[in-house]
Amino acid sequence: MMKRIRHYCSPSLIKLTAVLIILMLLGMTLTGCESRTNDPVEEVKIGVLTYDEYDTFINAMTKHMTKWCRQKEKEEDIRITIDIVGAKKSQLTQNDQARKFIAENYDVLCVNLVDRTDASGIIDKAIANDVPVIFFNREPVEEDLSRWDKLYYVGAIARQSGELQAKIITDALSDPERFAEIDVNNNGTIQYVMLEGEAGHQDSLVRTNVCTAALVDAGFSLEKLGDEYANWDRDQARAKMIELIDRYPFQIEMVIANNDDMALGALDVLQEQDYPLDPFVVGINGTEDALEAIRTMKLDGSVYNDAKGQGETIMEMAYDLGTGKDFPDTIEVIFDKYVFTPYSIITYDNVQQYITEES
Repeated sequence: MMKRIRHYCSPSLIKLTAVLIILMLLGMTLTGCESRTNDPVEEVKIGVLTYDEYDTFINAMTKHMTKWCRQKEKEEDIRITIDIVGAKKSQLTQNDQARKFIAENYDVLCVNLVDRTDASGIIDKAIANDVPVIFFNREPVEEDLSRWDKLYYVGAIARQSGELQAKIITDALSDPERFAEIDVNNNGTIQYVMLEGEAGHQDSLVRTNVCTAALVDAGFSLEKLGDEYANWDRDQARAKMIELIDRYPFQIEMVIANNDDMALGALDVLQEQDYPLDPFVVGINGTEDALEAIRTMKLDGSVYNDAKGQGETIMEMAYDLGTGKDFPDTIEVIFDKYVFTPYSIITYDNVQQYITEES
């Protein structure tokens, strides 16, 4: 007769087995969650909003942004969607563009504000949808930028551009021979006209005031013949320069412009009208056309605003925000908000290095 063999488990063994099973299941669950959390990002969507699609310097920046993204795609084997739209100088249009990008699940917005004092519409929408924003070139007011820890600004310090523009001028005027060439009427005072960007724009105000104050502090005598807003635009600068020449047909010895496009607009008119004087003309930004004008000794100098460096920095930050990475050590973020690139002087003596850098 076959005996039935029974196996008995002690209560403690049963409890231990149950605990082990629970731990195994928990480990599988945690492993599954971790794999989902660490899934590689397959695409980063970046929306770039500019105040005006016809601005020469902004176009140079966006060109470098696109180039950086295409290179990063190859390096990281990741898809980067970058959409660039212009607002035709309308803040309402730009607000609508931002809302559209957010509705389409873009990861990051990069915004060149139309009105630097009216960022709240974009910021409100970004905060509500947890979409980081990198403002660039047109700095929002501090109160707006401090509203959220995912708002940043990339640009350059306007005061430095005014100081360096003044240095180009003072270096020329400090040379007695050059001073005599500029001071055509030989009265010891430089008669000049100023072409400003936009009324109320921080760069216009700072560049204008800092440059002229530095010239006076350097001990030079100046007489301002005219001061006109040309809104950063070459054609508007041409129109303003025609008016200034009509008013001062033999007096303009210097043209100080807040950017290169306006400086080049002034040069266009001076050459077309065969102005009897050869005014000293300076701009700011170091655009491709300005570099060529300096190389051919038509433009006397400019202050280099690093479109390439800023564009690449903005895209690096946008990419890192979109993929959940920390910014690299090469990007210095001041007060957890601001990233600034330095200006530098361009004259005939060193223009070739900037032409090479931009090519």
